[in-house]
Parts: sequence; C-alpha cells; structure tokens
Amino acid sequence: MKICIAAVGQRMPPWAQQAVEEFVGRLPKEFQIELREVRPEPRKGQALERARAAEAARLQAVLPAGSFVVAMDELGRDWTSTQFATSLSAWRDAARPIAFILGGADGLDPRLKQQSALCLRLSSMTLPHALARVVLVEQIYRAWSILSAHPYHRG
Repeated sequence: MKICIAAVGQRMPPWAQQAVEEFVGRLPKEFQIELREVRPEPRKGQALERARAAEAARLQAVLPAGSFVVAMDELGRDWTSTQFATSLSAWRDAARPIAFILGGADGLDPRLKQQSALCLRLSSMTLPHALARVVLVEQIYRAWSILSAHPYHRG
C-alpha cells in the first residue's frame, strides 16, 4: 500500500521528525509512506484566499496520479481509529495509492477540499502542523495494528 502525505510546511521540529520516522519505521514493508512537503505561501500583503489557492496548487502538483485523496480538515468527518482502520483496509484492497493532504497555517483551500474524495479530522481541537503529521502517521500505524491484531491497539 502506497501512502503519500502531502503537507504544507518544510521545517518540522526535530521531535516531530523523530516521531514520524519512529511510526513509519514500525510499519511493515507493504505500507510505504512518503512525506511530500511543499512551501507555504507568504501571507504578507496577500489575500488569504489567494494564498490558500497557491498552496493548493503546490499540493496538487505533488499528489500521486490516480490517488484516493483524503483532505485533513478540522470540519471533516470524525472517525474512530477502528473506522479509520476499516477504511484503510478497503483502500489497501482496492490497490489504489492514498494521499492525505495537510494544509498550512490557514487550512486548505475550499476547492481542494471539495475535490477530495473524503475530508477527515484528526481532532476537534486545533493542532500544530507538526503534531498533526505525527498524529496522522500514528493513526496509520494504529490502523495497521488493528488490522493485524497487534497488541499496540488495545481497545
């Protein structure tokens, strides 16, 4: 299963990078996760809509062709880890690459969210972008553990 995480922002703090690498390293080889970072658009003197549109174009440019796109957004569907695992299993069985997109400081462009196959949220609370990446990768690992009956997920 090929998973792309396309994210606005190119400088993750070391703690976040280490956490992402830890969870990616725990996954079996059939779960291939690639992080594709794009630069944020400068906000100074520019309308918010224009900045988000520029970031959306950069995100779209790095998405794998034919991928099932999941926009991570605070207003997206609120799934349990088990629901996420069930969907991840179905996506894996469809043999289609998955792309999760994480927006910049001001979120995702509304058109990009509309074009996505699904919108999910990681939390009802606002998360720093580095932490959102960690939580997303941890939830992918947790989904694998649920599907594999691994003891990491006990619940």
